[in-house]
Formats: sequence, C-alpha cells, structure tokens
Amino acid sequence: MSETPTHTSSQLNALILDGIDDKPLSGSANPLWEQVVATGTELWLDTGDMDQATALWNPSFKALTTNNSLLNKEIQKGIYDSWVPLAAAAAKADMPDLSDEDLILEIAFALNARHGLRLVQRFGARVSVELHTDLAHDVERSVAYGKRYAALCNDFIVKVPLTPSGLVAARRLEEADIPVNFTLGFSARQNYLTACVAQSHWVNVFLGRLNAYASGEGLCDGRWVGERTTLASQAVLKELRERLGVPTQQIAASMRGGEQVETLAGLDVYTMPVAVAQEYLDTAPREVRDCTGEDYQPVWSEEVALNIEGMNELWNVDESFRDVCDKLAAVPANDLTPEMVENALHDGGVGGVFPRLDEEQTAKLIAEGKAPLRDSWLGDIASKKFGLDGLFTLAGLYAFAGDQASLDDRIRRQLG
Repeated sequence: MSETPTHTSSQLNALILDGIDDKPLSGSANPLWEQVVATGTELWLDTGDMDQATALWNPSFKALTTNNSLLNKEIQKGIYDSWVPLAAAAAKADMPDLSDEDLILEIAFALNARHGLRLVQRFGARVSVELHTDLAHDVERSVAYGKRYAALCNDFIVKVPLTPSGLVAARRLEEADIPVNFTLGFSARQNYLTACVAQSHWVNVFLGRLNAYASGEGLCDGRWVGERTTLASQAVLKELRERLGVPTQQIAASMRGGEQVETLAGLDVYTMPVAVAQEYLDTAPREVRDCTGEDYQPVWSEEVALNIEGMNELWNVDESFRDVCDKLAAVPANDLTPEMVENALHDGGVGGVFPRLDEEQTAKLIAEGKAPLRDSWLGDIASKKFGLDGLFTLAGLYAFAGDQASLDDRIRRQLG
C-alpha cells in the first residue's frame, strides 16, 4: 500500500452522506428487555441487516455492531452495486493518483460508512464500524481511517482488531476522543492487556467460539467455558477501572443461545445476533438477576489437563502478565510502538498472546477456519509458546480477512 493519504476526499464524503432517507424507527418498551437492562447490562444487536434489526428493535437497545463478515453479507445482496462506481469516481476526483489497491480500500471504507449511517438514522443508535482487515498491522492508516469515520458521524464506534498495531492505533484514537470497540478478544488476559495499553471503551470475549471449541474437541459438553472467561474478564476490567481510571467495558460477543442473556445478566454489554435475541424473547424467564458473581464451572472430560490445554489462560491473569501490562500502561500514547508492546510480552515470558507463526503455520491456521484445531497446536500451547487465546484471535482475523476479500472482489466486479 502507498503512504497514508494526507487529505480526505470531500467528494467521497459528500456522496457517503447524500440521500440517506431511511425512515427513523420508533418502538415501544418491552418488559422482557427492561428486566435485563435493570441488572446493569446495555443491549446491542449484532447485525447489519436492516430488516432483521427492525423486527426486533425497541428502546432498550442502544447500539448495533457490524463487522467485515456481516457487512459482506449485506454487500453480497447487491444493494450497493450501482453506488460503487459513483464512489470510485468521487474518490478519484479528489485523489487522482490512487492506486487500484487503495481505491478498493477507499470504496470499502465508504461502504462501511454509508451502511453504518443508514443504521444510525434508522435506529437512532450508535453503530460499530470496522476497519479494513488490511489495516490490522498498520498503525497510521488505522488511525487515519478511524478519524475519518468519526468525522462523518458522532455515533460511530470504531472497531479495531487485537494486534500489536491495533493496540497502539486504538490508544491514539481514544486519545483523540474517538471511542473504540476492540474486537477479537478471547481471554481475560487479552482484555487486561487491551485495557492497560489501548484503554479502549470496549473489549470483547467471543464466548460462543470458545464453547464450540471445547465441545468440538471433546474437552467438555461446551457449557460455561465462554461464560467463565467472560465473567473473569469483566472482573479484571472492573479492577482496572477503579485502579487506573480506564473506561473499558466488557462485551459478550458471539452469543449463541437465548439462555446466555439470562446467565450473563449484569455484564456491561451484550451484542446479540438476531437469532439469540429472538430465542430469549421466546423462552424468557419470569425474572432475570445479576449473575456476574456466579462461578460457572465446565464439567471436563476425564484426563483433561486445563493448563496443558490452555484453558486456564482464558480466565486467569497471572502476576507476570499483569506486571508487563502495568508497565506498558504507564507509557505515553505517542511513545508506544507495536514492536515495544510485542517485545515486552515476549521478553516477559508471556508472548503466547501474540503467537509468532511462520508461513507454514499461518497457512495451516487459515485453512482450519475460525478456530484452531487442537491436535495441530496442543504441543505449542502446552509449552506456552502459543496461547490458545492468541491462536483464536489470529484465526478470527484471518476469517474476517476472507470475508473482506469477498467484499473487495465484489467491488472490483462493479468497477469492471
């Protein structure tokens, strides 16, 4: 990629903003959602589908989240095909020297912003918009595009992925008063690191993927691994909010069932897929209470060694890890570099959170999909060379990159 553009296309901005006429939605309160909110949980919907969100929306919901995969689903419907050439012309009008690659990046940004603005107008809510996956290791461009999102709409929340560069970019965006939803977290220690270094408004645990992994690999029946991790993460974030004054709140992401709305009640934030929200409505209990003090314990299969499997590192934040993160928290934003963050963790003996894979290992992880396969990585996990959480984050990022590539390909087809 070329250097970060020093200016923004005013014509592209005007096109992004032009003619958005989605009718604002009004709705009546639902006591089933109000009882969840009363426990202290803020409710978000995890979808970019306008029609699906409309069917469920009510005043208890405060935001929607989109990501590369969800946006790709909307773009593949063809609803923006005729708009793409207009966006290309607008971008080129102000930036005639754009390379073909950077033009795709500009249009992908414009599509994210355009669709996000439609969601903001329809639902009167904040909307998480995600950076292009090609920016995951590029601090300067991540900051530049994050600022461009914020300039278009005060209701945008910028989603940044969990990489060393993402941590630094998120910190700079937060220093500029741009709220960040730091995504692709899978453990309490990852979120401790993020709260210390990025000091973002939100972090995630993709709890459904953890439960599916534990079940699919025969470690347990799949219950409570993600929930235990999420509540442990919320506990360490509460500590950091009180000790360091960081704003970071916990999001339960990748929720898979309506019962999780009940069993995680009291958590800072839910981002719920439409099917999960509907299942909760269909099976809601008479009363929901704060469950953040629960000690959920998975029932493990025989001879499962949690430390060897990397499970303990999902919910424990040991002193050596805390020490490295606390030192990084004291570094001014302008002095932070991705190399500093990554080296500090590896030098401190806790570098498994950012696995250093060679080309063959990277190709293997990509081929395995959204989650690592236990047999491929158990030896490196047991030796602490790689963290299970770090492998999950990389697998998730590569999966998002695949969906981003599909979106980019559709853009190319519309440009001829």
